[in-house]
Amino acid sequence: MSKRGITLYLHVHQPHRVRDYTVFDTAANHNYFTEPDPLSGRNNERIFRKVADKSYRPMNALLQKMLDTHPDFKISLSITGTLIEQAEQWAPDVIESFQNLVKTGRVEIVAETYYHSLAFFYSRDEFVAQVEAHKQKIRELFGVETSVFRNTELAYNDELAQWADGYGFKGILAEGWDPILDWRSPNFVYRPEGTEKIGLLLKNYRLSDDLAFRFSNRAWKEWPLTADTYTEWAHAAVADNQPLINLFMDYETFGEHQWADTGIFEFFEEFVGRWLSNEDNTFYTVSEAVEKHEPAGTISMPATVTWADAERDLTAWLGNSMQQEALHHLYALEKDVMRTQDLELIADWRRLQTSDHAYYMCTKWFTDGDVHAYFSPYESPYDAFLAFMNAVRDMRWRLHAHHKTGGL
Repeated sequence: MSKRGITLYLHVHQPHRVRDYTVFDTAANHNYFTEPDPLSGRNNERIFRKVADKSYRPMNALLQKMLDTHPDFKISLSITGTLIEQAEQWAPDVIESFQNLVKTGRVEIVAETYYHSLAFFYSRDEFVAQVEAHKQKIRELFGVETSVFRNTELAYNDELAQWADGYGFKGILAEGWDPILDWRSPNFVYRPEGTEKIGLLLKNYRLSDDLAFRFSNRAWKEWPLTADTYTEWAHAAVADNQPLINLFMDYETFGEHQWADTGIFEFFEEFVGRWLSNEDNTFYTVSEAVEKHEPAGTISMPATVTWADAERDLTAWLGNSMQQEALHHLYALEKDVMRTQDLELIADWRRLQTSDHAYYMCTKWFTDGDVHAYFSPYESPYDAFLAFMNAVRDMRWRLHAHHKTGGL
């Protein structure tokens, strides 16, 4: 009988934020992403260096310590191409520390779209190209093959699972959302509807969000959360022969969303030790979780489910007309952009596909609105929309220039 296991998956990502790009820049300055003001909330270098100091370096060091201390400790990571590009430029030691983690053989890299895009819902050709570009980048940097897939923001439906099954992935990740699960538990492996081989791992969102969102909330009735209490909750979650707890969250939970002074690093180290002090407990990588457990049944998600906002759908990125218009106009450029064979132009177009840009345009209220505002570097969703659409307008000008010179 397999041990009770935690499948810990952390998502590592930073976008190329669009600078304060105005209508006066269009047709004159094609630099959308380099904000000259070092103190600006849109300065990608400043933000990356800050998060590297607060999260990537200390958390990688702690993960290395956990791997050295606990032979049964394992973890899975997805690292976007946009983050890798920034780390290669501004913090190569962060890349090296990730490489050292992977060299242990107990850290698995999960596949996704290179540009953290919503391309699956707009262009299947572009989507596949980004998946393959990401697989190639991971192969070059880490010398490993990816075998489990997660789509951007865990945006998942039956059609995506069927694509991943046909592509050859052995596993895929999704949100364990109550309206889909109904009476079932997220603590099993499932078979996606209409697939033959692939296994589906569902996020235990309650236990995951206790760390990702509630850990430092002093108004939360469970604050301050201790490792003892969380270990008790984990054991309760796998009662009745439930084999898995899938803890999925942003990597930046550790040190950036939950600052070091909240005690998140000490909590994590203590919890891992507590969990593994029981010989019946272990950790699994995502591929191990799929390999070691037969599917408990079939799950169907005909409509798209994500891990964002109260609705758990695509409205965090497509919930208003600004968001819909922005992505419509961007993807409408695909054929003309690709025909140019201009690598710089193609790279800019793809960086604009990163889902964060649409996320910043969200106009929701209450708690969801607060979360969007926390992540956004813009004063308002309308500022995010204007900067983005000015960049799209400039891309049209560049395409026109290609056409005039015979490039199209």
